[in-house]
Amino acid sequence: MSWDLDRAREITRRHFFGQASVGVGALALATLLEREARAGAAGTQGAAARGPHFAPRAKSVIYMHMAGSPPQQELFDYKPALIKFNDQPCPEQYLKGERFAFIKGTPKLLGTPYKFEPRGQCGTLISELLPNLSRCADDIALVRSMHTDFFNHAPAQLFLYTGTSRFGNPSMGSWITYGLGSDNENLPGFVVLVSYGKTPDGGKSLWGSGFLPSIYQGVQCRTQGEPVLYVQDPKGMSRPLRRRTLDALADLNRLHHERTLDPETVTRIGQYEMAFRMQIAVPEAMDISKEPKHVLEAYGAQPGATSFANNCLLARRLVEQGVRCVQLFDWGWDAHGTSPGDDIVHQLPKKCKETDQAMAALIADLKARGLLDETLIVWSGEFGRTPMNERRNDSKYLGRDHHPHCFSVWLAGGGVKGGITYGETDELGYFVARDPVHVHDLQATILNLLGMDHNRLTFKYLGLDQRLTGVTRPVRVVREILA
Repeated sequence: MSWDLDRAREITRRHFFGQASVGVGALALATLLEREARAGAAGTQGAAARGPHFAPRAKSVIYMHMAGSPPQQELFDYKPALIKFNDQPCPEQYLKGERFAFIKGTPKLLGTPYKFEPRGQCGTLISELLPNLSRCADDIALVRSMHTDFFNHAPAQLFLYTGTSRFGNPSMGSWITYGLGSDNENLPGFVVLVSYGKTPDGGKSLWGSGFLPSIYQGVQCRTQGEPVLYVQDPKGMSRPLRRRTLDALADLNRLHHERTLDPETVTRIGQYEMAFRMQIAVPEAMDISKEPKHVLEAYGAQPGATSFANNCLLARRLVEQGVRCVQLFDWGWDAHGTSPGDDIVHQLPKKCKETDQAMAALIADLKARGLLDETLIVWSGEFGRTPMNERRNDSKYLGRDHHPHCFSVWLAGGGVKGGITYGETDELGYFVARDPVHVHDLQATILNLLGMDHNRLTFKYLGLDQRLTGVTRPVRVVREILA
């Protein structure tokens, strides 16, 4: 039997089962039709038709990730015992069976060199390193009992954003836009902004769509040059000509889809159309020079710069225009203490100064515009830091190794109680002592605030109803922090 090679290349697994006149094709027909209908929605931002499972408390989310992971002991989790026993050997019971990224032998405990004070009417203890954010204490829900399964950057970041440490799963932002779509058809539902051009260790998989249709992947925008690469028309092509070109290309893609039944072909049509609309909408949304002088000064933003401050202001502009999910990544928080460039005395204050003003301004700005109640803000790293000084290669600088057993995150706006502290670590800040919150619990809570049940937000893949929070362990919504 001879085969047409081009035709053979076009036969997808879906097409084979759908066309085969054998029993397995009939058995799979219902599933195929269901997935085809689901994939059909991927051609546009029409995923919004899927809708929330219940009334949402938030319409959008801004996730601020401090890549490398800040030391919670210097910012949010004050431990007098560490100060009392500073430079003393860590008790053996904490070290038995433990693995560290870099610590060897018996490390010494490290007390924070920074002062903490009760902030706001709630009295939450926050470090002197965050004076501006401290003034927002009554708007913040501080969770001190987070824990994760991984202590290296890329796996921990992937776990936080995709629910697994392996590459290939959809990111949280992709799940959110898959479930809710966007409120603005001219802008992506999911936008990513990276400070200073430094991509986190987990790479672009942290905003990838994985096995979901690729229309749901995050769009990385830049604050210098073209906001999105390769979206603008090439020289010599007018907008009407581009319109006719896309219409012809869409006709060809539809013919191809009729032959192959490949849902990514429909997705491709939607992506071309989105890119066409973005040519005008994205540059306008990304132009912070239109902001009043007092707003720029409040954030510490400078038009044309590539800074965290600019990205915070852009995040407000994007959610204001209907973007569903904005992820901000800021690199440089890996406080190992091997040099002044990564210690808690020189580098940490520098990073706090770069971010503190803008974070507080974002909360205040959203609040003044009546948007904080419908915008969820989340701040975190990917794991915590050890209560011990790393002292790699006998370094004289102060720093902490990676630590998965406990770390701090905070949330504000979007249905979260302000002015509360949830969870507690032990006296040395080594293990969670009360009210543990796993990474999957945080993911379920974020989805809940957006009106989605993490158990019901699923996509059939590899024979399972896959979900962001995984399918292997109990997961709970942290209702204690909900308003």
